[in-house]
Amino acid sequence: MPIPVLLAAAAVAGSLPLLWWAIAGTRDRARHAVAHNLAGGLVSTDLRQAALVRGAGERAVRPALASLAERSRRLTPAGWLAALERRLALAGRPAAWPLERVLVVKLLLGAAGVVFGILLFSTNVSLRWFVGGVAAALLAYFTPDLLLYSKGTERAQAIQLKLPDTLDQMSICVEAGLGFEAAMARAGRTGDGPLADELMRTLQEMQVGVKRTQALRNLADRTNVADLRHFVLAVIQAESYGVPTADVLRTQAAEQRVKRRQRAEEKAMKIPVKVIFPLIFCILPVLFIVILGPAVINISQTLFGAGGLGG
Repeated sequence: MPIPVLLAAAAVAGSLPLLWWAIAGTRDRARHAVAHNLAGGLVSTDLRQAALVRGAGERAVRPALASLAERSRRLTPAGWLAALERRLALAGRPAAWPLERVLVVKLLLGAAGVVFGILLFSTNVSLRWFVGGVAAALLAYFTPDLLLYSKGTERAQAIQLKLPDTLDQMSICVEAGLGFEAAMARAGRTGDGPLADELMRTLQEMQVGVKRTQALRNLADRTNVADLRHFVLAVIQAESYGVPTADVLRTQAAEQRVKRRQRAEEKAMKIPVKVIFPLIFCILPVLFIVILGPAVINISQTLFGAGGLGG
């Protein structure tokens, strides 16, 4: 890449902190004045002074991001918005990543990827670099989607791991005399992780008037875990046909324990296959060099004299 392009990129990168400092000034004098007025029992009536007390996030950054998020929502197709909402739901809707912030980040990363692609193509005008620039722009735009997908996968694995123990606890509570909802509340309060949070959210939906079957279906849809969906369907069928809930919980807990053990055995059986390639390409060559190296040197010295292979 040419030196002027690198210098321009460095100048832009260096100007960003200066721009933030200019916008996010602390305004110490205004803050001290307002604090003095409040301490003296007075309220400042200067609107400009009151506005300067607020941080840059409230004065400039937040309105700009809100406007940018609205424009990004309009430009994004409805199907992509629905898919993004689905990924956010599967990821547990992190408080730090609402939909508007994700849209803004996608737009900014996409714009940065386009600029990088243009610079890349301008330095090397060829089809290969053009395809590389387009791929860089697409990768930058869909990076938040990949991160959300990874977060959702980790969350589903955590729910799947906690499900057998939670069902055991609920089964014990029901056999001790508690109702199904009380047992679910007990497991949610004493548990930790995403499964406990989802159980508490399901109980909150029931408390606001949602039917139990619909709340359980919503639980299965939010998590997208096959074992949890199977448990939800079993509870719904048991409620429809009048089967005791304790029997269903006991059966489901035993079945989930068996599945967890089978998954652990499956992972253990996959380890030898996964180790083959590192063993062949990384470990065995080093062992051959260490073990056979001295023998090869001795044989070469015997056959070719003191000069060895180099002679």
